[in-house]
Amino acid sequence: MSIVLGCVLAAGLLLVSSPILWPARVSAFSARPGIGLRLRARLTQAGLGSVPLPVFAAVCMVCSIGMAALAEALFGVRPLTVVAGMAGMALPAVLVSLRAHAQRRSNRTVWPDVVDHLVSAVRSGIALPDGVSALAHAGPPSTRSAFAAFESEYRATGNFSNSLDLLKDALADPTADRILETLRMAREVGGSDLTIVLRNLAAWLRQDLAIRQEMEARQSWITNAAKLGVAAPWVVLLLLASRREAALAYNTPTGHLVILGGLLVSVVAYRVMIAVGKLRDEPRWFQ
Repeated sequence: MSIVLGCVLAAGLLLVSSPILWPARVSAFSARPGIGLRLRARLTQAGLGSVPLPVFAAVCMVCSIGMAALAEALFGVRPLTVVAGMAGMALPAVLVSLRAHAQRRSNRTVWPDVVDHLVSAVRSGIALPDGVSALAHAGPPSTRSAFAAFESEYRATGNFSNSLDLLKDALADPTADRILETLRMAREVGGSDLTIVLRNLAAWLRQDLAIRQEMEARQSWITNAAKLGVAAPWVVLLLLASRREAALAYNTPTGHLVILGGLLVSVVAYRVMIAVGKLRDEPRWFQ
């Protein structure tokens, strides 16, 4: 009996101390949003939020098949056909990423103006939902459609919090998340310091924009060198593969190994160079 009681006591002590000895950890993979969610956010940032994911996947497949068929018809080199198919598969995603990055970079210049409009609305005594809705008409042109959707949703439901959630999804921008969460807190908690907070936020956004633009200008040579260094060998390969004797040489097992090895080296080198020269994007708030 004493042995059973001792085992029960040991098990109880182990269960009590287990949260301290083995704290719960969330892996980096599980903490990140899924591929579908990231792709949906990227499409929204690029202004293609209405495009369904299956349609986007079908476009990727069509581009892959088309580029592979074109490479096979022009060069007849099987590894080059495979590389062209992979490039065609990634081409729509790359274009969407470039467009989303350009849209996000252009939006950084308008958020201080958005905050200034909100400060003016609050100081004039306009209700907070009406001040946000006014940005559909007086705000920057690039964000008016999203605020117009907020205005229609708020007039239909009268729910400010849910309308803000829809607005966050439409804008898909971390700076917008910060502004809208500040407005949500002011709406729910109240207080007389909202104009001060918004003014400080606008000043910080302008300072952050100036610093980021200077750093991007200094780091642009790294990204440009990475793109040039990756593109140059493949341009030479295409010129060589256009000749019949070179195409026959690349169709041998050794030629296959050279092309696939070059593909691996190009991908790794490009990712390393981009990681060195890339500025970390600010994560979204309460996504």
